[in-house]
Amino acid sequence: QVHFVESGGGLVQPGGSLRLACVAPLSRAYPMAWYRQAPGKQRELVATITNGGTTNYADSVKGRFSISRDSAKSTLYLQMNSLNPEDTAVYYCNTNLNGPSPIWGQGTPVTVSA
Repeated sequence: QVHFVESGGGLVQPGGSLRLACVAPLSRAYPMAWYRQAPGKQRELVATITNGGTTNYADSVKGRFSISRDSAKSTLYLQMNSLNPEDTAVYYCNTNLNGPSPIWGQGTPVTVSA
């Protein structure tokens, strides 16, 4: 059973935008989050969204990223604007119920470079 399928990553220039998507049947019932792991670094929490739609963001992305969900499509989104090289990472979605579930998808790589 596939739990999380991320897509939408790619190569973008600094200042550019990307929209990530994650098909996740669990997103219909659980609070969700986007995480990222940069080369040589630990995975970090980027943005969260509750079942009621309340959102929170890491300080490093606040004002630039926006998390949203479409429960009818079982899909979680991450709109990323004003990207900079420090945003380069593999991005993952997962649940956020006292932290992520132990199951991870393949992730989608984002590279911000001129």
